Amino acid sequence: MAEKNPDLDGAAAVTRSLLGWGVVAGPFYVVVGLVLALTRPGFDLTRHALSLLMLGDLGWLQRVNLGLTALMVIAAAVGILRAIRSGRGLAIGVLTIVYGGGLALSAVFAPDPVAGFPPGSAGGEFSLSGILHLLFGALGFVAIAVAAFSYAGWVRSLGRPRLAGLSILLGVLVLVGFVGGAALSNGPLVSLGTALLWIAVLAQFAWLARAASQIYAWSPHPLRSQRA
Repeated sequence: MAEKNPDLDGAAAVTRSLLGWGVVAGPFYVVVGLVLALTRPGFDLTRHALSLLMLGDLGWLQRVNLGLTALMVIAAAVGILRAIRSGRGLAIGVLTIVYGGGLALSAVFAPDPVAGFPPGSAGGEFSLSGILHLLFGALGFVAIAVAAFSYAGWVRSLGRPRLAGLSILLGVLVLVGFVGGAALSNGPLVSLGTALLWIAVLAQFAWLARAASQIYAWSPHPLRSQRA
């Protein structure tokens, strides 16, 4: 049996490993989503939200994409809770878990079809699944925005005002992008609504990646000899 390395802090190593998933989650979701969007007949990136890829025969691929992303987000949230053992850390971690839960539940309940997708659909349908998809999506967007605001307060207490300002900006973009995108999801300005939703999606993952990487660097090094 191999001897245990006395210099290695196993708990710190686990914490940093969990935080790393916060950096991976966004690129994973966006890249997989774009690949699916560019290979699905009838899907228009300028008019259709990525969540619509859950519809049709290959919809399970986007469900898996959302589900795996949710697990990565929740793993990062657990890392945040392990790293920041304070009220701020609890708020940031729990809100990020709520965001991950919203992603997971959005993967369970598919959105309603829209005009043109799936091909041949006229849109205008309203179902319980579609309503729940929207509600859980809204819950996730709001939770991650509030997490960004709470994180801003924490990094400000560390003397990082610029990072706090960036976090607040990203949180505002998440809220404005989601609300505006949802409001313009139908009608003549649907392309603008889709663009706003993209802003919200990219802003939330940008915040998660930045926060996770900063907390990763701030948390104790797994090797005790490498700590300042």
